[in-house]
This record gives sequence, structure tokens and C-alpha cells, in this order.
Amino acid sequence: MENGATTTPPPSLAPHCTWTVYGCCSDNVTATLGVGQAGCPSGHHPFHHEAEIASLSVSTAEGGHQPFHDEAKIASLSDSTARGGHQPFPDEAEIASLSDSTAEGTCDGRRREKEQMVDPASHMVSFTRKLFCQRLHIWIFLQILISTSLILYLQWFWNASSEVLCPIPYNKVSRVHRPFIILLWTLPFREEFPLNQCVERFDITGCFYTADRRFYKNADAVILHHSDIMDNAYSLPRQPRPFNQRWVWFNLEPPSKIFNIDMMENLINVSMTYRRDSDIFTPYGWTLLTNKPQKFRIPVKTRLVAWAASNWDPTIRRVQYYEELKKHLHVDVFGPGHQPLDRDGQLSIFSQYKFYLAFENSDTQDYITEKLWHNALLSGTVPVVLGPPRQNYELFLPSKAFIHVDDFPSAKALAEYLLALDKDDKKYKSYFTWRYRYEVEGTMNWQTHYCKACLYLKNHPTYRTIPSVAKWFTS
Repeated sequence: MENGATTTPPPSLAPHCTWTVYGCCSDNVTATLGVGQAGCPSGHHPFHHEAEIASLSVSTAEGGHQPFHDEAKIASLSDSTARGGHQPFPDEAEIASLSDSTAEGTCDGRRREKEQMVDPASHMVSFTRKLFCQRLHIWIFLQILISTSLILYLQWFWNASSEVLCPIPYNKVSRVHRPFIILLWTLPFREEFPLNQCVERFDITGCFYTADRRFYKNADAVILHHSDIMDNAYSLPRQPRPFNQRWVWFNLEPPSKIFNIDMMENLINVSMTYRRDSDIFTPYGWTLLTNKPQKFRIPVKTRLVAWAASNWDPTIRRVQYYEELKKHLHVDVFGPGHQPLDRDGQLSIFSQYKFYLAFENSDTQDYITEKLWHNALLSGTVPVVLGPPRQNYELFLPSKAFIHVDDFPSAKALAEYLLALDKDDKKYKSYFTWRYRYEVEGTMNWQTHYCKACLYLKNHPTYRTIPSVAKWFTS
């Protein structure tokens, strides 16, 4: 067999060119054996078992070449080819090793080809998952950022509120050297206002006010504003009540406007309302007798009767009385559903009228509100009142300071009287004579009410309990 001769392998050998069974060798060995490359991967040639090599040798001998007869000649041929510059015929171990490495390389290549052939549907699913994960990470990050910001803001707000409402540390309050602590369980209608200005405004000393409930265990008194807690009994303090701590019931509404007074049974020690028989009397306004004449000037009048009504209820007496009165007298009505009213400029508007209808929504004892004190008296008009009886009004201001609807048999008679006063200037001015000897305090504010609590609680240390606030207040 000449060096470099080619011989086409029998068809029976072509199927055996698989790496797992026979393996491949280099081009040098193939050239030595005279085996062609057909049926094998590029650059590699098949190896065969010894019996097949012998059969191949016989077939080549029949084709005009010398066959391989025995192992000695094969070895001799291997030596000669080695001397001729070719690689020696490998042994079985080397063939197996080369076969394994080649098989691994080919299989890895095919695997990479399969991996590169990506299914479009699988690619879309993978892309969707990646996009979902990215958005999930962004959402989690935003949630953490928002939560952290909210926590920091609440901490700042709490500290800021504590600085305003709690100028002294609640856990360092000495019961020997400390002021009388008054806790506002709720700010009335959630309206904020300066708490500790009783000294500057009223010369009332010795009390410390706070809305910080951490002071509860150290508080000498707790003020409960009924309108803020009447919806739920659980809004009352739930902690054990400290010994000798007094609870103050604060209310400025009539019985018809509040409910759940019964939940205060045997809890309240001090009452604080607009009623004169309260422990702490907190009216909407009052008059002060002066020692020297006051300078009072009646505003210029260009109109007759005004009325401001925020709660229009046709079932209550004041609306029914107005409906009858307007049949005989024109009345300018302000409020929802009527003429607009600027609260900051309402006094200047009312001052242009000769009369103002100070109609209350209840005829309860002592319930005389800002409708009289602020809207009518501070604007310089003559109030026409509807509410408690005349005798009740006269406990608060002179009899000639107002006109009561009960003084007339009907709304028509009242209308005729007001029209007559409009024409009698001297008689109309007689309703202002008392203003030269009295001062009117008609500006209600929370500081005034709460500072009165300090004065009473310090001067009345006796502990007692009101059995039934409801029974007393509704009588």
C-alpha cells in the first residue's frame, strides 16, 4: 500500500463512523491506512476493530495492493511510517482517549448550536419575566422609600407637636415642684390654639396645659369635650384612672344637639358648660358693668332687618317664626341657600341694619350664643331674640338691651313694632342707652374657657363625683 493512496471504505463501514463506538483519528493515520474520509466529520477518520482492519487489508490487496497479513507486519508498517514522517499507529488506550475527547468536543458544539436556536415563544416568556422582575424591584424600592419618608415625617411631626404642646418632659415631672397639670383629652373640634397663655391674658398662674396623652398618669385633671367623644364610648381614656385625678365634662351644645350623655354616669367630677349652675361657667359672652361711662357710637343705619342662619331646619321654631314674620316685614337672610356672607366682614355688614334676628335653635336654659353676643351686640344693632324666656336673658344683660319675640302675641305684631321703631329715632336710640355703662365681651375663644378651668380646679380641690350628668343637663 503506497503512502497517500486513497481507498473508498465499504458501505458496511460507513454507518460505524460514530464517535461513541469507534472514534476518529488524525489525517496522518488515515493516510497510512489508506482509508477515505467519506462519511466522517471534516478532519477526522474512522477507526475500526482489528477484525475490520484485517478485512480492509484483504479488500485492498484484491484491488492491487499488498494486504496486511499479521500483527508483525502491522508493527513493521507502523515503524516504517514513523520513520517516514508519519505518526505511529496508536494503541487501543490512546484511541479510546482520543475518541472520548473528540466526542465531547462534537457534542458540546451541537449543544451550543441548539442553545443558539432559541424558540421565539420561549424568548418572549423570558423577556416578560425579566421585565416583571425589574418592575417588581422598582415597586418594592418605591414602597420602602415611601414608608421610610412617612416614618421620618411622623417622627418629625410628633417631635414638633411635643415642642409646642409639651414644653417639659412628661417623664421628669415632679409631683412636689410642678404646676397643676390639665390634660385636654381632645382639642375641641380639632382646632389648635395656644394652650399656655393664661398668665399673659388673664393673670391666671400655676397651671400647665397639654394635649399630649403621655401626661395622663401625671395629670391632675382631664378635660373631655363631649362633641369629640360622644360617637364612641371607647374614645374615653382606657388606662386605669390615677388616684385623685378629676375628669371635667366640657360642652357648649344644647341637649338636642348631642347624644350619649349617659356614658358619663359616675365618671365626671366637674361640669364645664354654658349653664350658670355649672361648676365652671363658660358662656358665649357676657356684659361687664364699668365705673365710668363708655364711649359708644351707634353705627350709621341704612337697612332694617338682617338674619344669618347656617342650619336651616323647617321643623324648628325659629324657621317657622321667620316664615310668618316675612309676610309682614322684609328680612335680608344670609347663609347657605341665601345671600353669601364673608365671615371676616360680617360685623360691618350687620352694623348697617337697625335690627338683627338673634334666633337660637333651642330654647334651653341659659343657651344664649354668639348670635346675640357677637353678631348683634358687637355689630351695634338691636337684637330681636328667640330662645329661652325673657327672664333668662335678663340674667345676662339689661332688659332694655333687646327685644324678645315673646313680648308680642304674634309675628305680625312684632313686625308692626319694628316698623314703628324705624320711624321713631328717639325711641330706637333708647335701646343703646345701657351701652354707656356696660362693656360687652362677645368674642368667644377656647383660651378663655380653658383658663377658667385652671382657676376653678386650683381653688376647689375637693374631690366629688356627679352621679348623672344627663339627668342634670337635660332638666
